[in-house]
This record gives sequence, C-alpha cells and structure tokens, in this order.
Amino acid sequence: MENTPENESKKLDIYRDTWVRFLGYANEVGEAFRALVPVSMVWASYAVATAYVSADAVDKGKKAAVAHGDNPGKTTRIAVAVVDTFVWQALASVAIPGFTINRVCAASLYLLGKTTRWPLSVRKWTTTAIGLSTIPFIITPIDRSVDFLLDSSLRKVYGGGEKHE
Repeated sequence: MENTPENESKKLDIYRDTWVRFLGYANEVGEAFRALVPVSMVWASYAVATAYVSADAVDKGKKAAVAHGDNPGKTTRIAVAVVDTFVWQALASVAIPGFTINRVCAASLYLLGKTTRWPLSVRKWTTTAIGLSTIPFIITPIDRSVDFLLDSSLRKVYGGGEKHE
C-alpha cells in the first residue's frame, strides 16, 4: 500500500486510538489521589500527561510534513498542526481537567469534614473515589468547550484548517 496522504489519515493513531491516550489523563488521576500521596507524585502525573501532549503534537507535525510534501506553505502547515494539537491537548487533557478534579476533590474533602464524623483516612479515600469517578463525566464537556474556545479564537488566526480531531 502506498503512503499517500489519504492512506496516512486511515492509519492507526497511537495517541488517539490506543491505550496511550489514557496517558493524557494521568494528571487527573494524580489530582484524585492528591490527598493520599506525596505532592511529588501528583507533579509526576503532570509530567506524564505533558509528555503525552508533547508527543502527540510532534506526531501531528510529522504527519503534516508527510501530508504536505514539498508544497508551498509546508512549514506553516506543520506549525499550525503542532500548535493546534499542543494548545488543544494542553487545555483539554491537562490544564482544565486537572483544575476541575483538584477543585472537586478539595470541595469533597472540605464538605466531608464539615458534614460527617468519618476518620480522616476514610474522608481522603472517599475524596479520591469521588475524583476518579468524576473523570469520565468531565471529558466530553471539556473537549467540546475547548473546541469552541479554539474555534472562536486561535483557529480564526490560522483559518482553522488543521483542526484537532
């Protein structure tokens, strides 16, 4: 099979179609466990998620380079693919979900402390369970919100031609 741009887009994207995608959620898991683990482990989870975001952006840049061959404007299209992917992933996979889970867990721990007489260890484990169970519910709304945000701002600058998929 020839490596045409058409066939390239049909290939498996390891950053979106495999278990590797879950590395982008590492920081959310780290935030959910913040009450139970040293803060250095939470920061390590952010390092994993950031490495995932960076690797996906580089991958999309390489794919854009192959897709655009020696056409005029190749460098611009590569830069747009990298920037769009990096900004989208940084917001949708790291910053917004990390902040959201952090606040859900902080509020949960506070409210459990005010409304129950459970021991601290039970409150912390409950907070972690609440944080982990929140993750699946926040993904789609955050993804859609980031799409809207970028469509309304950054993508207008470069015409939205290389929208994150």
